[in-house]
Amino acid sequence: MSAAIVFEGVRKTYGRVVAVDRVDVSIDAGAFVGLIGHNGAGKSTSLKMLMGTLLPTEGRVTVCGIDVSDNPRDARAVMGAVPEEPAVYEYLTGREFLEFVAKVRGCEGVIPALEQVGMLGDSDRLTREYSQGMRRKIALAAALLGDPKVIVLDEALNGLDPPSAARIKGVLRERVDDGATVLLSTHVIDTVERVADRVIMLAHGRVVADEVVAELAEGGLERLFLERLEATRDAR
Repeated sequence: MSAAIVFEGVRKTYGRVVAVDRVDVSIDAGAFVGLIGHNGAGKSTSLKMLMGTLLPTEGRVTVCGIDVSDNPRDARAVMGAVPEEPAVYEYLTGREFLEFVAKVRGCEGVIPALEQVGMLGDSDRLTREYSQGMRRKIALAAALLGDPKVIVLDEALNGLDPPSAARIKGVLRERVDDGATVLLSTHVIDTVERVADRVIMLAHGRVVADEVVAELAEGGLERLFLERLEATRDAR
């Protein structure tokens, strides 16, 4: 399999603060990967570099072989993404927002995307009237437009009610089964254990675990998380 996402020696600093510290990760096409870590571990910073909204201080990030820093437009063309705080245009309806995104991307599929996230019935309401969960669902619909090869989600399931979350997880699994790659950052360990094939854990900007979910030892992901976090604290 070819790599869909690659971090090569990636480092991100803010003055003396090291947010991401020489991360090396390769994710194959058709994988569903969960990204976990404590608050401030470097998850969102890593995803922002992958989305092209931050430049790495050192190293290289590629999506489907495209260098995100050198060719951000080409990288975004193969990627659908939902940042931690998704922005929508408040004076557009949900449908108009998706139509705008589809026009920018040069793709179609607005109605199917709305149906997949369960927002077709509310699509003609202004997005400023949406709840937090509805905003996340419309942002997820936008990320699914055009059948992207890579889907990047930063805490994108936060604020969703259980039926909506289950629906989105099912849609993401279908996309993976069709060959797409999903990278999902979340604080909810149970979610990763239920939907992801592989889990990557960051602590203090470094990769401290990279495991196949089905092969986790007794105690599962929660035990691994606590053990690795404690180990990194002892090493600091």
